[in-house]
Amino acid sequence: MARKNKWPLDKMILSVEVTKKSKDDFSHPPREGAYVHGLFLEGAKLDLQTGLLAEAKLKELTAPVPVMFVKAIPVEKQEAKNIYECPLYRTRERGPTFIWTFNLKSKEKRSKWILAGVALLLSV
Repeated sequence: MARKNKWPLDKMILSVEVTKKSKDDFSHPPREGAYVHGLFLEGAKLDLQTGLLAEAKLKELTAPVPVMFVKAIPVEKQEAKNIYECPLYRTRERGPTFIWTFNLKSKEKRSKWILAGVALLLSV
């Protein structure tokens, strides 16, 4: 998309949309972006109805994440309000396993999720 529209890569950001579907509901890739599945969320869960971050259930350490649609957009089109920059790690070990941050939507202030240590994980 960036090449097609001749947008500079340093002015791009990843936009994340949580879908209500499972990986089996998709038969082909999207025209732009990618469908991402198989992630887990530690410290919170994603509400399937709204696609927003929500409190984790009691005794549920990691919650499976539904399929997310990820695409690149220009920085100026990014929604800045009610966004938590959620870190993505390879494992539960923080620090050297950091990969990227995904901008997840939330009704709560981002400080709540930071204090809860909310993070996306590739494996549990």
